[in-house]
Amino acid sequence: MNTAYTKIAITLHWLVALLIFSAFPLGLYMSDLKFSPLKLQLYSYHKWIGVTIFLLFIARLLWRITNKPPELPESIVAWQRRAAHAVHHLLYTLLFLIPVTGWLMSSAKGVPVMYLGLVQLPDLLGKDKALGNLLETTHSVLNYLLLALVIMHIAAALKHHLIEKDETLTRMMPWLKKKTL
Repeated sequence: MNTAYTKIAITLHWLVALLIFSAFPLGLYMSDLKFSPLKLQLYSYHKWIGVTIFLLFIARLLWRITNKPPELPESIVAWQRRAAHAVHHLLYTLLFLIPVTGWLMSSAKGVPVMYLGLVQLPDLLGKDKALGNLLETTHSVLNYLLLALVIMHIAAALKHHLIEKDETLTRMMPWLKKKTL
């Protein structure tokens, strides 16, 4: 039985996690700033991170479709398996929806999305202030939902590692596996 994720899946997981842990606090910080060159630069960085998350999500989704993930340890009860699958599906859904709502919001607010200062993404909507504000709220709510799910995901992984002492966490962090002689 396959018990660990592939190196590619692990790399994509941790890159996306790192970017989420960068984008979320940056989004909180920049949204409270007064209009300034710094605020505009931070918005650019936030968008770059968001587009990168979206691109890595697409790569990860394609990898997952073509590479079956490892089975959960047999010790995990049925309801926890269903919960784990539901949380993973919601995480994937949010990794799609959050960048897309950010892109739609920028389009509706008439602010182009320029990736890495090199490639301007096309506007997906015409300028519409009310729609832009609705999408801003939607983007924010989805981010807080992502935060809650990430906290649940981390808590469950730690519970399985520290309390259940099963291999759930070591599937994504194989360096934590105890060496047997």
